[in-house]
Order: sequence, then C-alpha cells, then structure tokens
Amino acid sequence: MDFDIEDATRALDVNAVMDLLPQRPRLLALGEPAHRQGTLLNLRNDLFRELAEQYGYRTIAIESDCLRGLVVDEYVTGGPGTLEEVLERGFSHQWGADQGNRDLVRWMRSHNEGRPAHEQVRFVGFDGPLEITGAQSPRQALIALHGFLSTHVESGLLPCTAHTLHDLLGADEQWTEPEAMMDPTRSVGRSAEADRLRLIAHDLVALLEEDAPHLIAKTSQEDMERARLYGRTATGLLRYHHCMADTSPARMSRLLSVRDAMMAHNLLATAERAATMVHAHNAHLQRHQSSMDMWQGRVRWWSAGALLNARLGQEYAFLHTALGTLSGQGVDTPPPHTIEGLLHELEGDHHLVDPRPLARALEGAPLRPRESPWFGYAPLAPAHLAGIDGLVFVKHVA
Repeated sequence: MDFDIEDATRALDVNAVMDLLPQRPRLLALGEPAHRQGTLLNLRNDLFRELAEQYGYRTIAIESDCLRGLVVDEYVTGGPGTLEEVLERGFSHQWGADQGNRDLVRWMRSHNEGRPAHEQVRFVGFDGPLEITGAQSPRQALIALHGFLSTHVESGLLPCTAHTLHDLLGADEQWTEPEAMMDPTRSVGRSAEADRLRLIAHDLVALLEEDAPHLIAKTSQEDMERARLYGRTATGLLRYHHCMADTSPARMSRLLSVRDAMMAHNLLATAERAATMVHAHNAHLQRHQSSMDMWQGRVRWWSAGALLNARLGQEYAFLHTALGTLSGQGVDTPPPHTIEGLLHELEGDHHLVDPRPLARALEGAPLRPRESPWFGYAPLAPAHLAGIDGLVFVKHVA
C-alpha cells in the first residue's frame, strides 16, 4: 500500500474537526463504539467545551431519556436541586453513575452562572423513555400535553377529558410489563384502550399545531417546544408499544426503527433551536443501515443518523470513534489486516483521521472486519469509511 497513514492524520481538537467539514453543521455527532468508557466520555466533554467556547455550540444531546433530560437542563441553567439528585433522576440507562456525565453536568452549570439565557449551554436527552428490556408508560407525556392544552385552549376542542385519559391509561404496570419484550402476547400495545390512546395522542398533537400562534402568544416559544416534546414522546411511545404486541417476524426491526425515529425527531427539534453536539453509540449515528444479531436472527433498521442525513444533508456531520484496545474486556491489540490494526501503529493516544484519503488508499486492500470478543464493543466496518466525516481513533481505553 503506497500510502502513509500519517498524511491523513492530525491531532484531535475542534479546529481539526472543523477543517474536515465543508461547513459548520447544525448537528455534529460523535459516536462511541462502547458505552460507559471514561476515556471516551472525557473526550466528548473536551470537544463540547471547545465547541461551546470557540464555535458557539449551545447544546449537547446524549443517548438518554428525553423526559428525564429536562431535569438536567433545568439544573444546568440555574434550577434548584443538588448534583446528586440530578444525576439520579436526570439520566436513564444508569448513565448518571458515570464520572464523565457528572463532570459534564458540573461544568455546564458552572459555565452558565452569570450568563444571559441566550449564551447558556443546554442539555438534551434525545432517546425515548425506553430501556433494552421495554418501554415506559405513555402517562407522563400524555398527561403533560393534555394539561398544557387544557390550560390554554377551549375545552370543547380537546378530544377527551383528563379523567378519560387516566381511565384509558390504567395502571402503569401493564405498560412496563417486563415479559412483554420477549413475549408480545404480554403487551397491551394493541388493546382497545391503547388504540384509542393512539388516536387521542395524534389529535392532541394536531391541536397543538393548529393553535400554535395562540399558544405561543399565551405562553412562550420554550413552553411550546416542551409541549411538542411531550407530543413526540407520547405518539412515539404508543407506537412502540403497538409494535411490542406484534407477533410477526418484523417485530424487532420495527421496534428498533421506531426508537431511532424518535431519536431523529428529537434531534431535528434540537437543531432548530441551536447548533448541537450529539453523543451516542456509532450504530445510532451512522449513515449506513444498522444491523444486529438477535435471538430471532439478523435485524436491520435505519439509524437516527441515516434519517438525519436524509433531512439535513451537510448540516449533519458524523465522527465515528474506533478503539485499539479496551482493558478488562478481552479487546486486545487489533489484528494487522484491520483498519484498527493500521491505526494502532500510529504514535500517540488520540487521533483524528480524514476517512476520504484512507478509503481511497485501502480500496482493494486485503482488509477484513475486526471481530470483537466482547459484545459491548462494535468494531469499525471497513465498508462504512465512505459514510463518515471524521474518524476518531483512541489507541487504548483503560
């Protein structure tokens, strides 16, 4: 291979990132190949600080519950509570236990002190209220949306009363039934009540938009954005539960598609407000179709990144992160005939690689995909090089 990989490599900082891109994107996405790795969270925090201080980015969006994220955003913009309370209540997937997220929240609140609202940095969770094992009840989002509308529009315009909504929702335990992920017959997502709730949710969202001029005049643009978040979450959750009750072979593909569509819709709304840095797993941010081996076989779906790219074009940029070694998980020195193996020969710990000359140089080379001994780490597929804007390589994660 007549190519010196160092020619496509530079030190990792925000200016080097921007030099790779044709324009400043509204959404700059930084992927990670494994969750809960402190080194990667520290890199994320450093990049966001640089984006905020040098390029005017005002929001960071992470792969966490969008409704819980409101707790974090209130705190970092000067709201009440303690850091410990926010870390406990403001994150899903137990992300609040990670030191990198603690450091992020602490820095954001400190950065915002004394600054006017338009200069403050904001926090967004862009995942739905979903866990790997199931989904939350749509109660919080539906009741909040109904409450907002009932306060500001004529009662005759609402599709139902709050009492009817509570009756249809029933007990939250039926929505969060832990067996429903593996057994669709245990899901209530296609009950008569759930079907009616789906219609009500769509009617509430329609009313929100039909009355938008009045509602914004009576409240504020930020109140309206929050109501729209409740609407997106309610309709998305009800659709997710509907898919959980599906007994067809397409069930898991539909569930994964709904989740990433919810992510994409939340990020599109965030991008309308301010330039945003996004942090999530590479599989959620990549432009290529995502796939996964599950108990029923291979499932495929379009990721949030693919959906965002279709809508935003060059206003969406994706930095894929790849690793050399990962301590404690058996992810040792990568084989030489892999992309990670080539990058592992570089001096230094962190690198930003321009994927375009690298892809051209590797065309026709005898490369093979790296195989991970640990399910929690997803290596870089060589075919994906053409779909990324920058490759972040971390030689070792302790």
